[in-house]
Amino acid sequence: MRFLLRILINAAALWAATRIVPGVEHTGPWTSLLLVALVFGILNAIVRPILKLLTCPLILLTLGLFTFVINAVMLWLTSAVSESLGLGFHVSGFVAAFLGALVVTVVNVILSVILPDKE
Repeated sequence: MRFLLRILINAAALWAATRIVPGVEHTGPWTSLLLVALVFGILNAIVRPILKLLTCPLILLTLGLFTFVINAVMLWLTSAVSESLGLGFHVSGFVAAFLGALVVTVVNVILSVILPDKE
């Protein structure tokens, strides 16, 4: 149940980014957005820790602000993987990825507070 809730929260956050940020687009049914959220979650679970480890000195030097760049790269990578899978999710450029990652982060935090895990 917890996994499904995280996927739904990610899907809602990605949907909000497609509505707010120009350059973050989703063309297709809402079910494909659930698959994009699954791809986003898998990439965040596997690739993000590696990126954080490799960029640890930059994260420390910038007092954690470089984490925003890592979030943008993760959204951009999600776009690349989703396009190769034909899911209709596209991020056009780093600025769109950066702003989209900010929206996704804010919506994720808000929904995680509203819908806390019971465990």
